[in-house]
Amino acid sequence: MTAPATALREPRLRFRLIDGWSAGLLGIVLGLSALILVLLGIVLWLSFREGGPGDPEAYYTLANYTGMLGDAFTWQVLADTIGFSIATLAVSFLFGLPAAWLVERTDIAGKPAIYTVMTLGLLLPGFASAMGWLFLLHPRIGLVNTWLEAQLGLASPPFNITSIIGMGWVQGLNLAPVAFIMTAAVFRAMDPALEESAAMCGASARRVARRVTLPLAWPGILAAGIYVFTIGFAAFDVPAIIGWSNRLFTFSTYLVVLLQAEDSLPHYGAAAALSTLVIALAGLLGWWYARLQKRAYRYQIVTGKGYRPQPIRLGNRMPLAWAFLGLYILLATVLPILVVVWASLLPYFQLPSAAAFASLSWAQFQSLPWELTLEGLRNTAILMALTPTVTLACCIAFSWIVLRSTVPGRLGFDFIAFLPHAVPNIVFGVGAFLFAIFVLQRAVPIFGTIWLLLLVFTVARLSYGTRMTNASLIQIHTELEDSARICGAGTGGVVRRVIVPLLAPTLIYTWLWIALLTFRELTLAVILTTRGNITLPVVVWSMWVNGIPGKSAALTLLLLAIMLPFILLYWLIVRRQMGIAR
Repeated sequence: MTAPATALREPRLRFRLIDGWSAGLLGIVLGLSALILVLLGIVLWLSFREGGPGDPEAYYTLANYTGMLGDAFTWQVLADTIGFSIATLAVSFLFGLPAAWLVERTDIAGKPAIYTVMTLGLLLPGFASAMGWLFLLHPRIGLVNTWLEAQLGLASPPFNITSIIGMGWVQGLNLAPVAFIMTAAVFRAMDPALEESAAMCGASARRVARRVTLPLAWPGILAAGIYVFTIGFAAFDVPAIIGWSNRLFTFSTYLVVLLQAEDSLPHYGAAAALSTLVIALAGLLGWWYARLQKRAYRYQIVTGKGYRPQPIRLGNRMPLAWAFLGLYILLATVLPILVVVWASLLPYFQLPSAAAFASLSWAQFQSLPWELTLEGLRNTAILMALTPTVTLACCIAFSWIVLRSTVPGRLGFDFIAFLPHAVPNIVFGVGAFLFAIFVLQRAVPIFGTIWLLLLVFTVARLSYGTRMTNASLIQIHTELEDSARICGAGTGGVVRRVIVPLLAPTLIYTWLWIALLTFRELTLAVILTTRGNITLPVVVWSMWVNGIPGKSAALTLLLLAIMLPFILLYWLIVRRQMGIAR
């Protein structure tokens, strides 16, 4: 019996030896980890530096911080950003939390369809919905305001979307699916016995929700709140479309102003100092949530004793529940897209009328800057193909080293891979911008090329990709790998013939998701794009900021049309998985 036992242990011993594939995977992990830390480090370094790229008289100083902290406009921007993030959080929870409760705690029909629609809502470009709502509620040209003023004889518009609350409303509608997805799992796992006990003691449904359901779900709700708040703090699309022309800046749009100043030299040090402040804020939010996690045992209600998840019957409240979900879909997707369609077909924006319908045409589409559009489409298509491919290759390397190797400090690599999730992505965009200009420009001049975008897009999606590959790799038992090694396979053979085929469903799902997010990415692209590497969303943005809303709306619809086949493919995959799951 000794020989077989030794034979079974031998693959594990050989696995600890570094072969070519193991060294390659480790090299990928070390290289990308170093890049992530360098991008954050360059921001911190340049926040203490005064002077442009290659300036021999550059020196180190605290002036960037003192200037930022002493500038009243900076404080106004930060206050507006916090207000915008709070409004975003409130609106996303207003729709996301009830939707999650309806799907997971009640007997509402069509749950897979609701899940699919909410997930697909995340793929709608933020600038598309922002355009729609601006056309609806702009104080001067908004359809709703113009109609109400004409019908009621109002002296001023009743609504103003060009405000912090207005921008938060649009961003909150966009992020309600995030709140839905993150809290749905919490409601799914809750034991209804506690709620039933409260109801038997005479508590009303509202009191049960306030005193039992929400307190028990608090850790998950807080996690979703921190995540949504962080996204709102770093959001660019909605504040840029709605607030830019009205000089209403948030953190992200103000960073772009500092880095791409038109009336003066770029303020690199000020942008780095402001980004460092946001890194500190992200760290504070992460620390807060980590402290809550240490007390998570207080909220453990799923046990092996008497646990029976049971849906609540809606009865005659079913139509009301569907009306709520339908209202969200109408406000978040249908209404803004219809208004964008209307704007794209008009020579100038106006209320629906007989004259307006008579003037509908394809002129805005025909007069698009097609050379620039096709160049942006080509660059976007390249990034859409390469970013998920490179990202998933890196994610497999990270997951393999963290979960399958004995490399000292391997859990630290998982922490580094999580940093692009904890720190707003725009900070990595600023870091890449400064790194390419100040460090790489002479040796490796990649600024203004598509490769810099690929690098940053990969870093930005690494956190999501590693969460997916980690979760799937944990479910694969190591005995399958041991069997392959007994048959003579090395690390490369195990990865190619065992791990990747078993991860294929997860990899396909994740590849499509990252590809779609890459196609609609505007925030990182705006910071790093020049005429030589312009992407399709940046073409939309450039036309909008130059005062051509009709053509911008037309190109937005073209972008959505190109995305549609990929969204349908993604929907088919999600529908199949939901069908299997339920």
